[in-house]
Amino acid sequence: MTWKIYAMIHRLAEARVSDLLERFPAVAVLGPRQVGKTTLALRLADDLGPKAVYLDLELPSHRAKLSDPELYLNAQEDRLVIFDELQRQPGLFEVLRGIIDGRRRSGRRTGQFLLLGSASIDLLRQTSETLAGRIAYLELTPLLVEEVVAKKRSERDRLWLRGGFPDSFLADDDAASVEWREAFIGTYLERDIPSLGPRIPAETLRRFWTMLAHEQGTLLNAAAVAAGLGVSGQTVGRYLDLMVDLLLVRRLQPWSANAGKRLVRSPKVYVRDSGLVHALLGLRDLDAVLGHPVTGGSWEGFVIENLLAAAPAGTQAWFYRTAAGAEIDLVLEIPPKQRWAIEIKRSSAPSLAKGFYLGCKDVKATRRMVVHAGEETYGLGDGVEAASLAGALAELRRS
Repeated sequence: MTWKIYAMIHRLAEARVSDLLERFPAVAVLGPRQVGKTTLALRLADDLGPKAVYLDLELPSHRAKLSDPELYLNAQEDRLVIFDELQRQPGLFEVLRGIIDGRRRSGRRTGQFLLLGSASIDLLRQTSETLAGRIAYLELTPLLVEEVVAKKRSERDRLWLRGGFPDSFLADDDAASVEWREAFIGTYLERDIPSLGPRIPAETLRRFWTMLAHEQGTLLNAAAVAAGLGVSGQTVGRYLDLMVDLLLVRRLQPWSANAGKRLVRSPKVYVRDSGLVHALLGLRDLDAVLGHPVTGGSWEGFVIENLLAAAPAGTQAWFYRTAAGAEIDLVLEIPPKQRWAIEIKRSSAPSLAKGFYLGCKDVKATRRMVVHAGEETYGLGDGVEAASLAGALAELRRS
């Protein structure tokens, strides 16, 4: 039943994938496991009918078809070939390059291969070395507010509580959702991460992930984390790189363009899916989340993920903080010349500290906004608008 319901949800990335396939020979869709990459690809394959073929490279029967990959792929010349977890067979990238270049000479330039992967660094490194100029990249996030909420606050809060992994969000009740997320975390730690190469004790990595959840949205204190885990600061950096690579953690860098200010240099770190934050902290329902100190950080991370997914292509994101107290939760540099300063508040009646206004002046913000948990959009004075999350997303789409 869950997947029947999920099949009715329109993923915003679908149109983008189709557009990229019309302009590039190969497209890579990146995202964590269980986020819906395969479902998206199979929908596309259904639309194309016999003009598409799907290969799951975790299945021996599908890998066997590629015992002579050049022969097999040349036989699919007029079809879109979809590879799931292609990074598991790195030798195929050279073959793809040769086929793409050969077809380019004969006139076919686009829509040949769709690559799905859950580890961005592996796939990016392998494709950048062999498919440069021949491939485009797209990240598929967990479900977004715009994809599941029809202006219902209850649905938005359910998405915030459970997170956007389809099986978690669409579970029959909160208990079933928590059970799925706990199993997801365990599978990542005990099977998926070791299969990618890193030999890190599962319990150590769980503690690290949980520590990040406790500090959701705060400045990373690598020394304190290292002391808590009994490892070196360099090891903490390696763990963080891994979680960022797996698209499970976001590392938001500080704005650094103003050389005349004493700026904070440490990044802020977010577990990207709010449902995983809550599961790691043992928060099983909305009341538990609202009563926990992580509430503000969890909401902030949830809003940031949705805002960045809605931002125009080419947008760059930072936060801003100085030693003198100027602070902005999110600074968006939107091409060609927009700079948005965004503060994020869980309150539905937000107020702003002096530090936000100082920060807006420092970064020369062209637009000032506070995103709150209410439903209305209104002016706060001094050029600041208070916007609901839905309102802010709509404004970003129009920018």
